[in-house]
Amino acid sequence: MPPRRRIDPTAGSTAVRAWLTDLEQSGPGIDRAALATAVRYTLEELGARAPGRSVEVRVPPYGAVQCLPGPRHTRGTPPNVVEVDAPTWLALATGRTTWAAALETGRMRASGQRADLSAYLPLLRGAEPG
Repeated sequence: MPPRRRIDPTAGSTAVRAWLTDLEQSGPGIDRAALATAVRYTLEELGARAPGRSVEVRVPPYGAVQCLPGPRHTRGTPPNVVEVDAPTWLALATGRTTWAAALETGRMRASGQRADLSAYLPLLRGAEPG
């Protein structure tokens, strides 16, 4: 069963749209609260689409989610971890960048055999579920 949503989908979509608009207009950046909402909403979307506990996706300082079915960890650092900054995560979630490009630039680290989420991305087209 996927985790219960904590971010209202309407608020999440609005925050993602604000981020996309700012990105397209080369604006000064959306405020921290809206960025946090966009990140948390997209992490929840990943958890809902790929439920499980075998990979942990971290977007510090905004949030983390465990996803993908398979062996799960119970203590310490999980064997499959993806860590990425917020702008890169949102670019992945919305299709503005690819998994390979995010790894290549060094803005994302993925460790473990199951830590490739490219089959699950992008999560959203524009700001709507894709």
